[in-house]
Parts: sequence; C-alpha cells; structure tokens
Amino acid sequence: MTETSDVPSPDSAPEPARRAPPLTELTLADIPPRVGLFPLSGALLLPGGHLPLLVFEPPYVALLEDALAGRRMIGVIQPLMDPDADEHPLLYRTGTLGRITEFTEHVDGTFSVTLLGISRFRLIREAPTDLGWREGIIDATPFAADLVEEDPLPINRDLLLNGLKTYLDSRDLQASWPLIEDMDDETLLVVLPMLVPFTPVEKQSLLEAMTLDERAGLLLDLLERGMDKS
Repeated sequence: MTETSDVPSPDSAPEPARRAPPLTELTLADIPPRVGLFPLSGALLLPGGHLPLLVFEPPYVALLEDALAGRRMIGVIQPLMDPDADEHPLLYRTGTLGRITEFTEHVDGTFSVTLLGISRFRLIREAPTDLGWREGIIDATPFAADLVEEDPLPINRDLLLNGLKTYLDSRDLQASWPLIEDMDDETLLVVLPMLVPFTPVEKQSLLEAMTLDERAGLLLDLLERGMDKS
C-alpha cells in the first residue's frame, strides 16, 4: 500500500508573484505612491526613452539597491539650482518615473544602469531617508496618458530635421543622420529632447509639455532660438 503526498510536484507549483509587473501591463495602480528620488541636473528622461547612468555615490548606490529589491523604479528629477552649490537643493515639481531595465554591478561597487521612462509625476513632498537618499510622495494621475500609446498629429519632419541640422552645425556637433531619419515621429519626439544639449530649464519645459504635439512645437521653437544664440 502506498500513500499519496500532499506536496505538489515542482511542475505544478505556482510561480512566485512578480514584484514588478511586465512593462506592457503597467497601469496607474502599479505606480508606487513613494519613490526614491535621483536628482540630476540637465538630464531628461521622457516616457519611452532610455537613460543610461553610472551610479557611484554611496547614497544613490543604496537607493539603487533598494529599488532593485522592490519594484525597480526610481524618480528622476532635476534640482532647481546647481547641486554643487547646495547638498540638498530644492527640486522641480515634475519628474519621470524610470524602470530599471538593465544593470551591471562593477567590482568597485558602482553600478551601470539603464532606466526606461514609464510616466511623469508630480512631486507632492519629499524627505531624506536614513541612508542619505531622498524619498518623494508622488502623484502620476495628471500624466495617466503616458501609460497608453499616443499617436501624435503629423509633424513637419523636414522643418524639424532641418532645424536640428542647423542647430547642430552652429555648435559643430555631429549626429547619426541615417538613424535619425529612420525614426518615426513619436520616437523623434522622445529621443531629440533627451539628446540635444538644451539648458536644464529648456529640458524641464519639454518634460512638462502635456502632449506630444505641444512638445513638438516647443522643440522646434527651442531649436530656432538656439540658432539665434549661436
């Protein structure tokens, strides 16, 4: 006589619950109310964009390790002033939630990571943590549209790309034009604001543009103004 075991076989065991849902299934309900903040002056992360970072300062290494143990999300936000002039500078009220999609730990304890922009957020309030990094209470509901695909109105690509070429030529900067020309309109409106060397204030204005069409108009305006300054 044999007894059946109540222990499920490995094949029938349920899969462990994911801390972070798949990217294609993210909704507002998956946006945490609190998030670690990574203040970066002049760095722009837009929804759908990829931002590579080298993380080496101890507080932000601790922030990264905390994020990796949870939902793998970090809030990228610009300081209002030069962070070198103030150890804890005031922050803009709008930032972007980034999901850690790639990371490498180096032998010296630093990390190389890539963040994928998920959604913008409003910073309600923030406070330091015991480990030195800052935590923010955030609200992403004003930017719920960031979590769904948006088809921008057709943009004048010739006008935009000609403006970009003139802007870069005036600063002796190079670009991979075959790659840029192959981008669709939405990708252009994510990549160009992140890569063109606008000022921190100009980058913030691009971040806060509510729609892709508004961002397209502002981008063209900034390129034209940048040519006038050269």
